[in-house]
Amino acid sequence: MVSEKKKQKLKEVKEDLRKYPVIGIIDMFKLPGRQLHEIRNKLRNDAVIKMVKKRIIKLALKDCGLKNIEQMDKYIQGEPALLLSKTDPFRLAKTINKSKSKAFAKAGDIAPMDIIVRAGPTPLPPGPVIGELQRAKIPAAVEGEKITVREDTVVVEEGDMIDKTLADVLVKLGVEPMEIGLNLLAAWENGNVYTKDVLFIPTEKYLEDLQLASSQAFNLAYNVNYYTKDNVSLFLSRAHQEAYTIALQVDILTKETAKPLIAKAKTQAETLKGMIKEEPKEEVKEKKKEEKPEKKSDKKKELKPKAKKEEKSKKKEKKDDKKKKK
Repeated sequence: MVSEKKKQKLKEVKEDLRKYPVIGIIDMFKLPGRQLHEIRNKLRNDAVIKMVKKRIIKLALKDCGLKNIEQMDKYIQGEPALLLSKTDPFRLAKTINKSKSKAFAKAGDIAPMDIIVRAGPTPLPPGPVIGELQRAKIPAAVEGEKITVREDTVVVEEGDMIDKTLADVLVKLGVEPMEIGLNLLAAWENGNVYTKDVLFIPTEKYLEDLQLASSQAFNLAYNVNYYTKDNVSLFLSRAHQEAYTIALQVDILTKETAKPLIAKAKTQAETLKGMIKEEPKEEVKEKKKEEKPEKKSDKKKELKPKAKKEEKSKKKEKKDDKKKKK
C-alpha cells in the first residue's frame, strides 16, 4: 500500500511538471555534494533541481498529461533527478556547461581528455614520492629542495581508465583533470524531446551549419535557374553578358559593342591588306624612270655631232668651189 507521504510527493512532482515549460532528466551519479551546492547556486536564476526517487519520477511523467512526456522515461538512469526550468533547453544546456568545475580524479574514472603532467618544479619535497612518480611513468628528478618533472608527459589518454596509483599521484601534484557538472540526459519542451548529443552542440556549430546550408541553397537555386530576390541580380548580370557575347558574334552594333566591333573591323582590314600582293619597289622605280621626258641637255648632246658634220661638209664645198674658179 502506498503511503500518504508518497502520494503527496507524487502530487507535488506532477504539479511541478505542469508548472515548468522545460523538463530535464539529469543523472547525479558521482556528483560530490560540494559541486552540487555550487551548481545549484549558479543555476538559481535559471533552473530548479528536484531530487526524488526514480519510481516517483516515472509515475509523475506517466500521469502528468503532457504531450509526449512519456518519451522521457527511457532517459531515467543512474541516480536520476528532475531539472525544471523556464529557460529554453539549449540556453539551459549552455548554462550547465559553464557551471562545470574541476575536480581530482578517482580510481576507476575515465579520462575526459589526454591528461598531461607539465614539465617544471612540483610542490613535493624529495622523498619516497619520487618513486611513486616514476611508477606512474612520470620522469622526475630532485633539483634543490623540490622534485622536478623533466618533460611534459601524457600520463593517460582520453577514454582510458585512471588507476589508483595515477589518481594518488595527480592529487599530490595538484592536477584536477576531471570536470564535474550536471549530466543532463534529455530535455522536454512543448512535446519535443532533445537529447544530450543535440543540446550540447556549440552555438558556433549551428551558425556554421546554417551558413553552409544557405550557401548550398543559393548555389542550387542558381544552377537550376530558380529566381529569388537574393539571386536575381546574378541572373540579370549573366543574361546581359550572354546578350553582349551574342551581339559581338553576329556584329550587332550598339553603344556597348561599337568600340570592340570597330577594333575587330580594323584588325580584319589589316589582315586583308596583308594578303594583297604588291609589286616590288625597284621595278616600279625603273618604270618611272622610263616614263620621264628627255632632258634638253641630252638633246643638245645628240645635236652637237650632227652640226659638226654639217660644218665640215660646208667647208669642203667651199674649198671645191675655190678650186674650180682657179
